[in-house]
Amino acid sequence: MVDNGSSHRGSKAVDRLAAQFPNAVMVHTPVHASWLNQVEIFFSIVQRKVLTPKDFTDTEVITRRLADFETRYNQTATAFKWKFTTTDLNDFLQRLDRHTDQLAAA
Repeated sequence: MVDNGSSHRGSKAVDRLAAQFPNAVMVHTPVHASWLNQVEIFFSIVQRKVLTPKDFTDTEVITRRLADFETRYNQTATAFKWKFTTTDLNDFLQRLDRHTDQLAAA
């Protein structure tokens, strides 16, 4: 499962994956759905809690701040409480199918 970043789009991305992992199938998350991607969630937290404001004097400061954050985060992190259920996903996919069918018929 991949997001819609430029490195994951198009036939070249599919071909790269198939070359390394012939049994794998690339599945994209919906556009504007980075909340589905756990890495995106973590990077968002790092951006807000560690990298803003951008007041670093050198790379050692960034390295130390990231390492300190990792230690603290690993000690205090809790599971995300998802409100989007499998039923919600199923409903969304059905609506998306109907919308796609309507666009194809137009």
